[in-house]
Amino acid sequence: MSQDNLTAVLYKTKDLRLEQTPIPEIDDDEVLLRMDCVGICGSDVHYWQTGACGAFVMHEPMIMGHEASGVVAKIGSKVKNLAVGDRVAIEPGVPCRYCEFCKTGRYHLCPDMRFCATPPIHGNLARYYKHAADFCYKLPPHVTMEEGALLEPLSVGIHACRRGGVQAGQSVLVLGAGPIGLVTMLAARAMGASKILITDILQSRLDFAKQLGADHTILVTKEASEDQLVQEVRRLLGDSPEVSIDASGAQATVRLALLATKSGGVAVLVGMGSPELTVPLAGSVAREVDIRGIFRYVNEYPIALSMVASGQINVKPLVSHHYSLEETLEAYEVARKGLGIKVMIHVQPRDANNPQS
Repeated sequence: MSQDNLTAVLYKTKDLRLEQTPIPEIDDDEVLLRMDCVGICGSDVHYWQTGACGAFVMHEPMIMGHEASGVVAKIGSKVKNLAVGDRVAIEPGVPCRYCEFCKTGRYHLCPDMRFCATPPIHGNLARYYKHAADFCYKLPPHVTMEEGALLEPLSVGIHACRRGGVQAGQSVLVLGAGPIGLVTMLAARAMGASKILITDILQSRLDFAKQLGADHTILVTKEASEDQLVQEVRRLLGDSPEVSIDASGAQATVRLALLATKSGGVAVLVGMGSPELTVPLAGSVAREVDIRGIFRYVNEYPIALSMVASGQINVKPLVSHHYSLEETLEAYEVARKGLGIKVMIHVQPRDANNPQS
């Protein structure tokens, strides 16, 4: 086994370095992975630029990366579900398995969750990384490593739609056409939504959303009032949406989600914005609009993999930029500037572990 373990380590705000680190030693229930694809998430950029993301704050150097796929290089003595050479998608959060939340099936709320690249837990943007075997999912032969890495954001979108109760024939409003908004749109369509409207402040993102299958788009400008936007949503959909999903976190989009949702409908809040917001709560209460938060995902990785493998959801177009591990700093700069949609870092040569067409 090569001793090269080039790793992307964030030492402090705006101080991201590539350096050699020791290859991890695995426990009996873990696997050692030769990493392949690692996507850059908005949270990665937040840590890089500010040293924090929401309530999670860096206090010591941290290895980056959590949207990832890799190839099994070594297995622990108790591992039965995987073999050396298996290509896997990595669900980045490993819970305690023993607390109330874990035992009742909501392990994403485990207070002792160890989540990649969330302080103080290291991530997986490295040549080699170890992970719990039961949170690695073997990829079918026709699924690419890029698709495996994209199961992470897709799981967020699926969780948002499941929390919103998206059903066949419903109209869905998605606020924000960034990567999470787009995968939420794809998940809503796969779950049967008949009309999907997506909003953003950038026309280029809306154009891309349209290519991916959005029925309608709204470019939100500073001049547009809330009332005008609510009326435009109703005009385009023919009625108020049964489900609205905010994938931005901005106060303006949260407000629009609550105002636009049909009475008796559901507003799902995905985006992490300011700790406190001013929102039209009384009107939402009077109209019995359910307001539901989501945090990451739970039991959705197998669903995401099934949807991708079956062709129900195509995430391949989301990857707009490709970089090698050695080009990590350049890749992060592109992500920071918001160029393209999803920036993918290839730890191994691109397509080295992909199906050969």
